[in-house]
Amino acid sequence: MKYYDLDTPALIIDKERMMNNIKFMQAYADKNNCTLRPHTKTHKTPALAKIQEAMGAKGIAVAKIGEAEVMAEKGLLDIFIANEVIGKQKFARIAALAQKGIAISFGVDTPIQITQANEVFAEAGVKVPVLIEIEVGENRSGIIEESAFYELLEAIKAASNVELKGLFSHDGNTYKAKDLAECIKLSSYAQERTLYFAKLAADFGMPCETISYGSTPTFMNEVPILPGITELRPGTYILMDCGQGAAIGTLDKCAATILASVISRPTPERTILDVGAKGLTKEDRDGGICQTNGKGTILEYPETHIEANYDEHAIILDKNFHDNVVVGDKVRVIPNHICPVCNLYEKAYLIEGDEVVDELDIACRLKLQ
Repeated sequence: MKYYDLDTPALIIDKERMMNNIKFMQAYADKNNCTLRPHTKTHKTPALAKIQEAMGAKGIAVAKIGEAEVMAEKGLLDIFIANEVIGKQKFARIAALAQKGIAISFGVDTPIQITQANEVFAEAGVKVPVLIEIEVGENRSGIIEESAFYELLEAIKAASNVELKGLFSHDGNTYKAKDLAECIKLSSYAQERTLYFAKLAADFGMPCETISYGSTPTFMNEVPILPGITELRPGTYILMDCGQGAAIGTLDKCAATILASVISRPTPERTILDVGAKGLTKEDRDGGICQTNGKGTILEYPETHIEANYDEHAIILDKNFHDNVVVGDKVRVIPNHICPVCNLYEKAYLIEGDEVVDELDIACRLKLQ
């Protein structure tokens, strides 16, 4: 079947581009003597996670326990929940995964997470490792003050069924670096800060087996990785998008597109596609090296961008595009941010050239808990 015979909208993945991205990142991790743990929140697809492991990745990362449960059910056995977890219901689900023999770990940044988890794990008869998140400039979650870090180490030390595996950090602020030089500077700071806290832990008598660091724009630009970082944890690299393409100066590595149909040409300039916010999101990147134009870019017309996304309509204001398409034509849209887009589709179509070669179940979609 030819991909352009698919009904629209449809999520399409170019296999050659995807495999080249996987090979690139694995080689980069190997070159820096780091293990690679891909963050699968990007694609939410067990079949792709298995390909990443087969190509050399050591386990996977997920964002939510629901994703971990699905990945485990599909045969992924080494899973890090790269997010803080709280709530006895959630810890009971983690315990159940550990009881099944899954090498499961999760993120923490507050002592109550340890005490609550320990109570549940003790009752379940399992011991589960944790990684402490270090805030490195993104202004999101993670440890900021040394005093809070020591308090958390004390809580882990006192816990019978929780053990320290290591630290992790994410320099999402690099997405808005003004240029590559600033991206490298932010990356260096993030790594140095993470390694500093690892030294504090070691001096406290709690050395870190894993020091995990991640952010696709830094890795795709092959920033220097400092000695002491043991694991790289990128996500978007496998599929890429307009934001990541902007960061590296080309869209040629973008493997994922949305096939859409032209459904209207109501004015001499305006063209309407049959996919909008419910298939592309309304997201843009509004600054820095990942800055994008519009709400998506047309693969076949890379100078043409979506002006606005309504729920079910993409609005294109481009006379050249308008004059070169007719109602019924199909085009492919490169999303600005692929991670939330994958969450909107039940399946993806893997293509080689024009041919559809596989249909992939996005089994972790909508797993928000």
